[in-house]
Amino acid sequence: MHLFGKAFFRLLYIIRRLGGGSVEVTFKPIGDRGIRVGFGDVVSLKIHQQVRQLCRKLERERHPGIVEWIPSYTAVTVFYQPHKLFYHEMQAILQASIEKMEDEPLPASRVVRIPTCYGGEFGPDIDAVGGELTTEEVVALHSEKEYLVYMLGFAPGFPYLGGLDQRLATPRLAEPRAVTPAGSVGIAGQQTGIYSIETPGGWQIIGRTPLSLYDPYREEPTIFRVGDLVKFEPITRVEYEEIKEVVERGEYTIQCSEGDEEHAGGSQ
Repeated sequence: MHLFGKAFFRLLYIIRRLGGGSVEVTFKPIGDRGIRVGFGDVVSLKIHQQVRQLCRKLERERHPGIVEWIPSYTAVTVFYQPHKLFYHEMQAILQASIEKMEDEPLPASRVVRIPTCYGGEFGPDIDAVGGELTTEEVVALHSEKEYLVYMLGFAPGFPYLGGLDQRLATPRLAEPRAVTPAGSVGIAGQQTGIYSIETPGGWQIIGRTPLSLYDPYREEPTIFRVGDLVKFEPITRVEYEEIKEVVERGEYTIQCSEGDEEHAGGSQ
């Protein structure tokens, strides 16, 4: 069963899953070689898991003609070769995958620990975050939770993290900076994240990590994966410099452990 949505060429489908129940999805063409599969317009753990399940299904099935897929907060954009697949064929493949994806097990989330030096020159906006909270209280609140990586975007390896304490929610800067250093930890609205490369940016910067989030020459260029959990661990400036030296020598090992996504950042 399908209904025409509001947008041109955008269809809302109610897909009956083999395991019972149903899921509402929208299909929207992206040029002549892409299709956006939307699972809703609300950031939530349920939709995030549906996004991951579809990506996992596509990874396992490896359909000829599909080039890549990109997960976001509420959707998956799939790119394909138009000389091998017509749009309606691509949509049919995706519908079949969605029907079966409930049975697709997701790997356990990793907890990736990120040493972070808060405040000072590394956190020029920390006083603007948290209203009447002290710097120590901001650091304690920001570093006590595990944040869910909903998506990577804007810059390679930049993680959009859900689960920020509402007391820390702060609007973006009125005027973005021309340069934000790599490793900068920031807050924008109800999100927190880490700048993976030096780039202009408008997030409120509260600290910096000495880790290299993105390196195109590494076997796995980015250290985060969608579905990871991130735990910030406060360090001193001396510890920052020590870790940075180890990172620059290529001898630092990212600290990871198994986590529980159910208890991480849920709805935004």
